[in-house]
Amino acid sequence: MPTPPIYEGEAPFYYPLAGKPLKTWYKITGDLKTHNTTPLIILHGGPGVGYLAYNPLADLTVAYSIPIIQYDQVGCGRSSHLREMADRGEEFWNDRLFVAELESLIAHLGLTRYDVLGHSWGAVFGSRFAAKQPKGLRKYIIMSSTPSVPIWTRTQRALRQTLPQGMRDILEKYEKEGKTDSEEYQAVMGLYNSMFLCRLNPMPDEIVKSFALIKKDPTVSAKMWSPSEFHVSGTLKDWSVIDDLHKIAVPTLLLNGRYDEAQDSAMVEFFKRIPNVKWVQFAESAHMAQFEERSRYMEVVGRWLCGVGVKL
Repeated sequence: MPTPPIYEGEAPFYYPLAGKPLKTWYKITGDLKTHNTTPLIILHGGPGVGYLAYNPLADLTVAYSIPIIQYDQVGCGRSSHLREMADRGEEFWNDRLFVAELESLIAHLGLTRYDVLGHSWGAVFGSRFAAKQPKGLRKYIIMSSTPSVPIWTRTQRALRQTLPQGMRDILEKYEKEGKTDSEEYQAVMGLYNSMFLCRLNPMPDEIVKSFALIKKDPTVSAKMWSPSEFHVSGTLKDWSVIDDLHKIAVPTLLLNGRYDEAQDSAMVEFFKRIPNVKWVQFAESAHMAQFEERSRYMEVVGRWLCGVGVKL
């Protein structure tokens, strides 16, 4: 099969609270004009991770003719950065900013029918978006996420308890000192990530580069999340969409890995409350099944989107 075309562009994004014109950089694999299949919009994780870690999903274009739309959310990558908004609080740094950006991109691309896949943080604001029952949304995929940040925090603390006592002591020491960027703390987090983020060794380059974006501009992550995965202190610390999940009216697919930081306890409210939902778990994966079980992942996602039977 020939290599699918790739298009890149910038969509203007007007958000009054930003105080300046914004732009959203995007990448399309496949042709929106010629494919009969519904395009899939990817909402990346983070906040602030960027599009790179989702390049494997171009496999869906090759195998199933599904156009893939990736983009860098504002605050990271090639889209507008917002360092000057670092002193703002929840009135600016909230899920509404990113829902508005997604709506703006959909309008810019002229999409009248589309699917959405939100990964981790991407399914946080993605679920808020889906609960609005937006016109044109056909199917929704929630990958390795949570409908409640307090639930997520409890899940991470439970996983932390599985680490050896000495490593837990290191985490506690540097968190108390406010030195989570220390070499020793980061070494323990490297082990944690090798267990619950991505179990491939070496870590795929796209993942490494994606998380490097947060270090390059930590504004979004620092304001909305926190320096520590175990103690969310940003504007999302009390966030929840649980009470609105019943409003998600489209067929929804839940995905997570057996070793995922998004454990079943973090995901289960999605399953309980979304009316039309299926759940698939990848037996050999953590948080990055698109790399860890790439072939199986593409089969599950591709066949579900195309309405073809697959063992779920």
